[in-house]
Amino acid sequence: MNLLLLIAILYYLRRNLESKTLLPEWDKIFVRGMIVSFILFGLQFSFSPFKEVLNWVSYGAIFYLIYLSLKNPVFKPVKTLVYAVIPYIMIEFIADLTDVINKPFYEEWEFFFESASFFAFIWMIAMLFVNNKQRKALEKERQNALEDQKRLQISESMKAALEVQVAERTRELMGQKESLEKVLEDLRATQTQLIHAEKMASLGELTAGIAHEIQNPLNFVNNFSEVNNELFLELKEELDNGDIDEVKAIAADIEQNLQKISHHGKRADAIVKGMLQHSRSSGLHKEMTDINALADEYFRLAYHGLRAKDKTFNAKLNSEFDENAGSINVIAQDIGRVILNLITNAFYAVDEKRKSGLEGYEPTVTVSTKRKAAAGEEDELIQISVKDNGSGIPQGVLDKIFQPFFTTKPTGQGTGLGLSMSYDIITAHGGEFKVETKEGEGSEFIILLPVS
Repeated sequence: MNLLLLIAILYYLRRNLESKTLLPEWDKIFVRGMIVSFILFGLQFSFSPFKEVLNWVSYGAIFYLIYLSLKNPVFKPVKTLVYAVIPYIMIEFIADLTDVINKPFYEEWEFFFESASFFAFIWMIAMLFVNNKQRKALEKERQNALEDQKRLQISESMKAALEVQVAERTRELMGQKESLEKVLEDLRATQTQLIHAEKMASLGELTAGIAHEIQNPLNFVNNFSEVNNELFLELKEELDNGDIDEVKAIAADIEQNLQKISHHGKRADAIVKGMLQHSRSSGLHKEMTDINALADEYFRLAYHGLRAKDKTFNAKLNSEFDENAGSINVIAQDIGRVILNLITNAFYAVDEKRKSGLEGYEPTVTVSTKRKAAAGEEDELIQISVKDNGSGIPQGVLDKIFQPFFTTKPTGQGTGLGLSMSYDIITAHGGEFKVETKEGEGSEFIILLPVS
């Protein structure tokens, strides 16, 4: 029985240690031990005299295994097996030793020895069962830990790879950011140049009109100056002749001519000042401005400016100014720039329709002003309207006309900033900018400015 127990212990130790901490030399020892134990077990039945000797030899081998298991760290995973075997082997050893030393005592207490051995055997089986269950649980936990470790390693490797990718992507984005910043800087410079070009274009339109407008007062100044020169010669002759009445009449004519020269000189001065104001940048202070006078002046200047560039251009000009419009507090040159831009666009629209050869068509542009009450409010509004009977604005582009750089004109004929700048100017004045159009019939741009 002890030899079988020895074989079982050797097998159990080898099986539970073979994939963990068991070294090759220990594996050989366990295998040889099991072989020797099987041989001894066979001899025990073949040679009866050796039965008792082999029994005590098996005790020695078992105790030696127990000693090794408790002392050597290699056997730490199977110490539970050792603790399970110790009670059973000790009871069996004490029983056999008592049988040899004092047989009568053993026979008297044999039942108790057998009972203790039986319970120790049950204890050993139970402990082995529990140990096996715990071992499987520990093995499962170990496998889970290994899998977690593998997943952690995979996560770490993925994290490292992602960090590399993020670093590369960051470098790419930084490069793109620098490129975009340069592009943005170039766009801003281009936008500044285009805005300046738009201002210069409107200034060119205005200058052409001013050149025509200023020519009239200059002609009057020159003509009256020549007349005065002739009158001075006559005055000298009459003084020599002593005709005082004629001298007074000539002097009165000279005085009247000088007043006209002064009047037309001031008119020329006002036109030049208007041109200078228009060429300045926005940012000047607001001032009370007669809207009717402003609209009328820029209406005529826009027309003469276009006529100066294109002698074939002609259009019917309608002005419908409300006498009650009065003056409002605005930056005159900015509002003038808006009116000039709208009128120039209207002239362009009617001229393009005229060039299409439509029979019976008469190009017409109407500029009107009106003082009206704001809807649902006590404040009043000044409405400035520029209307044409051109081809109108297609519905597909109507939502884009106030966007910067959008234009329906051919390349080279427009910057696409006129309406955008005009919209910004009107909005900055607290006003509204609206458009009403119908394809084939024309468009009307409406400006609403608060009086207060």
